[in-house]
Amino acid sequence: MPLVDLIMPKLGESIMEATILKWHKHPGDAVKQDETVLDIATDKVDSEVPSTAAGIVEELLFGVNEVVPIGTVIAKIRTEVTEQTDDTPSSAPVSSIQIKEENSFQHLGSGNGQHGSSSQGNTNRFYSPLVLNIAASEGVSMSELEKIQGSGNEGRVTKKDILEYISRNKEQGQRFNIEDHSHKSQEITILPPEQRRAGGEQANTQLTTYSGNVEIIEMDRMRKLIAAHMVNSKHVSAHVTSFTESDVTNLVLWRERVKKEFEKRENTKITFTPLFIEAVVRCIKKYPLINSSVDGDKIIIKKDINIGMATALQNGNLIVPVIRNADQLNLVGLAKQVNGLADNARNNKLRPEDTQGGTFTLTNVGTFGSLMGTPIINQPQVAILAIGAIKKRPVVIETSQGDSIAIRHMMYLSLSYDHRIIDGSLGATFLTAVANELENFNPARDF
Repeated sequence: MPLVDLIMPKLGESIMEATILKWHKHPGDAVKQDETVLDIATDKVDSEVPSTAAGIVEELLFGVNEVVPIGTVIAKIRTEVTEQTDDTPSSAPVSSIQIKEENSFQHLGSGNGQHGSSSQGNTNRFYSPLVLNIAASEGVSMSELEKIQGSGNEGRVTKKDILEYISRNKEQGQRFNIEDHSHKSQEITILPPEQRRAGGEQANTQLTTYSGNVEIIEMDRMRKLIAAHMVNSKHVSAHVTSFTESDVTNLVLWRERVKKEFEKRENTKITFTPLFIEAVVRCIKKYPLINSSVDGDKIIIKKDINIGMATALQNGNLIVPVIRNADQLNLVGLAKQVNGLADNARNNKLRPEDTQGGTFTLTNVGTFGSLMGTPIINQPQVAILAIGAIKKRPVVIETSQGDSIAIRHMMYLSLSYDHRIIDGSLGATFLTAVANELENFNPARDF
């Protein structure tokens, strides 16, 4: 029965590696062709990896949370499985599975050197991903890890062993629960980073303390990426934010009038987002420097207009799918793109290319009730527009017959831009142009 290699797939032109999030199959498990074997994540999206053949999983070559280069063999599948009778177990015999798991376990964590095989010098010990993760988070060095007496098979260090080691060596500090895949929790001690890096040797170092009743939550992978992306943007770009407001009464009344007919005819809803994007695209054509990036001392003006739209996920994180060539789409096309990408984002069905190549970003902070915001530029772009909540307000209407006060649908807009190449005059001019496009919306137009 030949072995088939399962390869880490290429998920986009700029993506060179991916992180393993979860294995759905393990050594000894039967797998069908195209059945999901594991979940992976890039710095863009999460994806499922299907099996390229039917058979029995022979080996898993990497563990959860390991970063694996594109094109690397991540698992082996034994094909041409003999048909089993009703009296035969659905998977390989227990002894066979145990051998496979043992062999596979030695490969877990052996992917890229950083989290790879734990052997040092003449030792030949291997550690589970859970043990390695606990060791890394607690500052337990590899030399310390090798000194721990393991209680597992062939002296392997188990989760219990490393937690007991940490507890013995750290008498004071905060305590919280680490939960593994069996949903059993074990209380361990957490010390400040400098003491953790020293392996607990600085026992007298002042501990990080939290007053009151607190809960410690580890950032998930996407939140860590968002945090790094936002901090990096602040370091890279000289942020300036300009504000304006727009009377969007005509736009609001038009949408209210046509939304039922639009959905019936086009089989998709008409929200405000495609209307905002339509206005932004028109203004980018007038002021193309807004649609650019910076490379050292060079300004790269993008001829394609690819609009990113910030989308909130159910877990509270944020992702920015991109509408490519938005200037080539009519309102119906924009609406279908907006709704399709938003649905895919919320259902974790975005492809890596769906979040790449954006040249300008729109974020609707009004969705959550905010009147305005000061958005952070989505690198390597140079500007981002925030749309505030639409509110009815009494405003002064100027006419040739005189001024009057009327109830109008008003909305604030804010533009954050990179002051390295966009001065206040251009930033304010572009923002005012967008506001005017929305304010002068034709209420008699068709869709």
